[in-house]
Amino acid sequence: MIANAKLEQMNRDDLQALQMERLRNVVKWVAEKSFFYKERFRTAGVRPEDIQTLEDAEKLPFLRSSELHQANAMDILTMPLSSILRFNYVQETSGELTKLYTSGDIAHNVEMMTRCLVAAGIHTASTVGLQGDLTDSRLLDIQYALEVVGATVVPLGTGYKHWLRLMELVGIDTLISTPQLIMQLIIQLQAAGKNIVDYSISRIVCVNLNNIQNPLQQHIQERTRTKVYNLYAPPELGMAGMLFQCEEHMGQHLQEDYFYPEIIEFNSDRPIQEDNRMGELVVTTLAAEAMPLIRYRTGQAVSRITATCGCGRTLMRVATPFSYL
Repeated sequence: MIANAKLEQMNRDDLQALQMERLRNVVKWVAEKSFFYKERFRTAGVRPEDIQTLEDAEKLPFLRSSELHQANAMDILTMPLSSILRFNYVQETSGELTKLYTSGDIAHNVEMMTRCLVAAGIHTASTVGLQGDLTDSRLLDIQYALEVVGATVVPLGTGYKHWLRLMELVGIDTLISTPQLIMQLIIQLQAAGKNIVDYSISRIVCVNLNNIQNPLQQHIQERTRTKVYNLYAPPELGMAGMLFQCEEHMGQHLQEDYFYPEIIEFNSDRPIQEDNRMGELVVTTLAAEAMPLIRYRTGQAVSRITATCGCGRTLMRVATPFSYL
């Protein structure tokens, strides 16, 4: 199933033209509106008019996670607080981070997440357990997208007693959660003398907060006997829909109409042009309004997959060292 065939199956020339238009716009926008980027561009000696091709993105300075955590969110912000619809504070192992969203940002995130959920086979007849704290903006996007798809949503929260009771009351066929909470659920069910395989769950979507693919995936698949799909949701991105797996499970599609991707040599600033060669994934947000990211170094190892995907999507695919688990 494909949620937005027009964009997910766009031909390469049209997609690159869209990326170019959006790249120019976002670079001009942050150079004018964000104190943080204005200073970065000045130090790097780059101006918006220098960006005439997609390859010109290489002239822009890289952005590292540590720089985001050290920066004042108000310096990054491109608009007044009166334009902000959602405020989210995240505290994780990587540190504290404040993310701000306009109505447009939320709409874009929900659109991307809808594509991810449909690619995982979720539809109007699905009953989805959403495990986690809904004060997290990333989970709110997932709930909204589930409602757009028309699936029945069962917010499970973070308390194991709540999990066990709701799983007895509702026939959940899909579970969306972090790998850590999934393992806690398996353990709590076992402690209650139950086995997760005896429930109706046939699909799990892992919300990975630190890596594109979690090392626990193989174990989760074996314990639950389900098909596992991955979402990449680091706090720096502030959303979980940049990458998604389709039913082919051969790498992950990247939402290229919303992100311009580069693969950079390890311990270097040089882009990798060859396919199937591993490097660090670097992304630039193309439609973010409140807090765009320009050449954000994800720290994730990927390679570009050249083969056409059997699902029919033309969006670029990337493989990780564990893509074919």
